[in-house]
Amino acid sequence: MVKTSLMRKILFVLFLLINFKTVSAQLDKKYESVVLEFIDNVKNQNREKLATKIKFPLKRDYPIPSIKNKQEFLKRYNEVFDNDLSKKITVSIIPTDWHDVGWRGIMLLNGAIWLNDDGILITVNHQSEFEKKEKARLIALEKQTLHSSIKTFKQPILIFETSNFRIRIDDLGDSNYRYISWSVKNKMSEKPSLIIKNGNWNSEGSGGNHNYEFKNGDYLYTCYINVIGETQSPPAMLTISKGRKEILKQKAKKIIQ
Repeated sequence: MVKTSLMRKILFVLFLLINFKTVSAQLDKKYESVVLEFIDNVKNQNREKLATKIKFPLKRDYPIPSIKNKQEFLKRYNEVFDNDLSKKITVSIIPTDWHDVGWRGIMLLNGAIWLNDDGILITVNHQSEFEKKEKARLIALEKQTLHSSIKTFKQPILIFETSNFRIRIDDLGDSNYRYISWSVKNKMSEKPSLIIKNGNWNSEGSGGNHNYEFKNGDYLYTCYINVIGETQSPPAMLTISKGRKEILKQKAKKIIQ
């Protein structure tokens, strides 16, 4: 029997695919040259040229650190562009496998790769076997640094900081998300000021934006995550409401996910 959390993820992926099919179109011919250049660079393993065509930092699945610059990309190239991803790119057929998704950019297949209109790589959603193992290793190390009250979880989701708070969200399994909060001045090894379990994940459309909601008595804590947004949009937002009244709203200064 498929667990609820897995079923929700499957439904979300199907939702995205249906919406992408609706909003995406066959690649405009004006973008064919930038896509072809990207494919050729991967096919010929032209890493130096690829490194000039990336929007840094290139995010990796937390807690794997983002790739910050050209030098890191060259060093970690094989961690990201493994044989599976490289083959997926090099055998792709531009008219059928690449799609123009409007302001969101250009995607390969179901979003394994995203380029902007200038052919700059902005997102890699593929995870190599090396990264899967590295993620597991880093999670185990991270658990050793946390306060004893929060060391148990299935996997970390994200951490972000506002002007006042450090917020951590973990997946405890079975659609059970946990909200943890400290003063921004405190470390995660210290006792949290607030822990809320049984949080919910909610989609906000086909672009990948979503939020996590946590109820604590009369209070509702909502963490909005902007995957795709306008240039001035913060990476995340925390709001706290009591009843129907919003009593706090703070933008994230930085986010790790």
